[in-house]
Amino acid sequence: MRILFVCTGNVCRSPLAAAMLQRKLRERGREDIAIVSAGAAAAEGEPASEGSYVVGLEHGVDLSGHSARMLTREEVEAADLIFGMSEHHVRRAAELGAGQRAWLLGRYAGLTGQEATVEDPFGGDLRQYRTTYDQLDSLLDSVADRLVDESREPAEPEP
Repeated sequence: MRILFVCTGNVCRSPLAAAMLQRKLRERGREDIAIVSAGAAAAEGEPASEGSYVVGLEHGVDLSGHSARMLTREEVEAADLIFGMSEHHVRRAAELGAGQRAWLLGRYAGLTGQEATVEDPFGGDLRQYRTTYDQLDSLLDSVADRLVDESREPAEPEP
């Protein structure tokens, strides 16, 4: 399975979410899921934003090797699941052929309305980045649990 996270610049939310979900899945014994990120308006090669980098390090998430990538049709086609941070990101993935594979991250985690959107901390202070981290942490716990539950084989019937 391959999961693609999408935000705007691929320097704040999506790289942080990708690294966080990778860790959460590994903690649940799932190391077989590839997780990548891209941006709907990314400047290729940009590093993670300073705020995401710092807040990531505060929680043991290292984004030092991150390099921003533009969302492409090829990335969308290669993904089994696509998580956008806002409706705009889901629509952009759909324009590139995502179909039913594209979800608003918060909706996949069970939220509705404005709560399902992960606000962009870009340009904000560390407090805003910490708020984004906390929101992602909660959403990604639900996402990781759902992915693990949905991938379990059905139990064999008892004789």
